[in-house]
Amino acid sequence: MPDPTPSQAIDAPRALGLAARTFEIESRALQGLAAAMQGPAGEAFVAAVAAMRDCTGRVIVMGMGKSGHVGRKIAATLASTGTPAYFVHPAEASHGDLGMVRPGDVVLAISNSGEVDELAAILPALRRLGVTLVAMTGRPESTLARHADIVLSSAVAEEACPLNLAPTASTTAQMALGDALAVALLDARGFREADFARSHPGGALGRKLLLHVRDLMRHGEAVPRVAPGTAMPELLREMTGKGLGFAAVVDAAGQPVGIFTDGDLRRLIEAGRDDLRTLQAAQVMHRGPRLVRADALAVDAAGVMEQHRVTSVLVVDEGGVLVGALNSNDLMRAKVI
Repeated sequence: MPDPTPSQAIDAPRALGLAARTFEIESRALQGLAAAMQGPAGEAFVAAVAAMRDCTGRVIVMGMGKSGHVGRKIAATLASTGTPAYFVHPAEASHGDLGMVRPGDVVLAISNSGEVDELAAILPALRRLGVTLVAMTGRPESTLARHADIVLSSAVAEEACPLNLAPTASTTAQMALGDALAVALLDARGFREADFARSHPGGALGRKLLLHVRDLMRHGEAVPRVAPGTAMPELLREMTGKGLGFAAVVDAAGQPVGIFTDGDLRRLIEAGRDDLRTLQAAQVMHRGPRLVRADALAVDAAGVMEQHRVTSVLVVDEGGVLVGALNSNDLMRAKVI
């Protein structure tokens, strides 16, 4: 194989032409899959979805080479969208990993040729286990297809490779078929955003749908609070000591009746008030503080802050009693905003 040297320039028009040709060929392959769904291929697809939805075990995905790489991705997508699935390497299956496959499972075996030796070697064993075998192959007449209960055709007219050798359009078709199975299955299972969040707790959606205000709020002695009759010097000490830039004003029942913030203090000073030390919390507080429930989603608390252009909210329980406080810094640290 010729080894290009750094002095050889890339033929830009040729490279771009090959890229455009690749997109065109793979696009045609996917259009062909979509068109085939109107006939027997569509019936096989629905049967595969039903088998995977109704199986009492798991979906076991197998494949060698490039089909194996595609299979790992398909298994991961299925697992993250509500269909228990994992990948088993066919070669390892012949040396013990076949024990991971149990009666009641559905095996999705992927091979463009349908003749790969490692898969062919375990087909009799899979049949003896009594699993439902779904073949995804480009050759419906292949050994794999003949052993399968359901055959999903991933046949393409040509590969995007100029030599028509390297798996390109065929692996694109396999990937798209796998995604189509996952999408149809999540819909059939009634899989929703909250379910997706539970399997992705570290992602942005997980944080938005799983984190509640109670998970992030300051509580107990960390929440600055004073009574309505508290004098200004004590009010300022409470604000400074707790470091949140505000103090909640609560009545005898512990319910918030107002809030006093650093901004309120600046406005009083700018107004030239010379009686600050004699004022009480009830005289300087802002009535009607923004409240959220402890069981509310953190993202909803962020929405309250944005809507009312405030940086903090007070947290109350079902009886309206102050139980915590939350500010925008808490939300940013948790990556909710």
